Order: sequence, then C-alpha cells, then structure tokens
Amino acid sequence: MRGGTDAAALPRHVAIIMDGNGRWARQRGLPRVEGHRMGIRAVRAVVECARELGIPYLTLYAFSVENWGRPENEVTTLMTLLREFLLKELPELIRHRIRLNVIGEAEKLPAYVREVLDRTLSVTAGHTEMTLTLALSYAGRSEILRAAKKLAEEAARGRIAAEKLTEDDIAARLDTAGMPDPDLVIRTSGELRVSNFLLWQTAYSEFVFTDVLWPDFGKAEFLLALDEYSRRHRRFGLTEEQAEPPSGGIS
Repeated sequence: MRGGTDAAALPRHVAIIMDGNGRWARQRGLPRVEGHRMGIRAVRAVVECARELGIPYLTLYAFSVENWGRPENEVTTLMTLLREFLLKELPELIRHRIRLNVIGEAEKLPAYVREVLDRTLSVTAGHTEMTLTLALSYAGRSEILRAAKKLAEEAARGRIAAEKLTEDDIAARLDTAGMPDPDLVIRTSGELRVSNFLLWQTAYSEFVFTDVLWPDFGKAEFLLALDEYSRRHRRFGLTEEQAEPPSGGIS
C-alpha cells in the first residue's frame, strides 16, 4: 500500500485466526505464556490499524471451545490475560468509539472474566465507529447447532413454518446476527485450515494465509494481507464477465 488507501478496495469485515503464540515462545526458549503476552501486542496493532483505515468490523478468534482442553495452567493464564486486556484497552475503546462484541458461549468463562467483559460490552454498546468482536469459547459447529435448535423450537411452537425456512432465517439466529459476513479471513503461522471458525459465515470469504507467527504480526503484515485481498476477483458464483473486475490493488 503506497501513497494512500482506496476505501473501495478495503474489506468491510476482516476475521483473523490468531495462531502461533506457542511456537513463537518455543522458538525463543520461553514459556508459552510469553507467546500469549506478545500476542496481545499484535492484537493492539491490528485493531489500531483497522480503526485508522476505517474498517468497520474486525473479528478475532481468541479462544475456541477446543482450547478448554489445554493444560489447566495455560487456560488459567489465557483467562487472566483476557481480563487484563479488557481492563487495559477499555480507555482506548472509549477514545476511538469502538464497540466490543462477543460471539461464542461466553457464559462458560470464569466469573472474574465475565464481570469485566460484561462491563466492557455495556460501556461500549453505543459506539458506532467500529465493531471489535472476540470469539470466546467459540466453535462454528456449536454455533450452527444452537441456531438449529432455536429454529426447531420455534417450528415446534408454530412460530415458523419449517418448509418456509430460508438461509436468512438461519443467519438471524447465529451469534453474528446483524453483522456482515467476513470479506477476508487471515490465518497466521502457516497453518492451512479454518479450525471450526465461522463455518457458515465464510462461505464466500477470501482467505489469506501467512507463515508469520501471530506475535510477529503487526501493521505491515496486516496491510500486506489487505493489499492481497484488494487484488482478488470476487465472483460469488458468477462468471468473470458478470462480476465486477478486480480493483487492481490498494495504492
């Protein structure tokens, strides 16, 4: 990105699978917790950059349902770091008018985390400049299952006719209801999988995979991913002639 940013070439919603904290620490002979601590620095850098560029939605895969199976001391450390992050970043969220949002089964988080999380959600609820969503105790299949159960209950009560269900009906009952689907999904650390993240919402997302470990992912790497996205030709199942031509990059 040289000289400026073409707003039309930017994604409206970026989702990131933050991966590589443990490997970053292991490569340096450090405890895994140090990788998680440095990962918070990367979160701050990406949020600041997205806000500067005017990207309205940023979603970060912070803690999956599967992550509960990690060693107890690591889970405890992650929860403590999450609480510290929320406490430290609240003033910045307020200053930049960023709304915090959560998807997943946040009720499973420890009470000492939920208390701070609930307060942050409440304080920032009226902010409209940007929505920062944290996926906490999240799993894409679980999200779809919960939506299906809601629809089944409504159909059983006669509130909705099963034969008239649409994709919009399902989307409206997902955790991300009211949000646009991600235009771009970034995964760090060289892994080439989605890891049960936003399975419904990423049907037509563009993916950018990078070998950079999350603690080393900063503004420069984020801009490179955005630039690659801007050169993609998104056809959504149409022919190249029907779809709009690629923008040619962000200049």
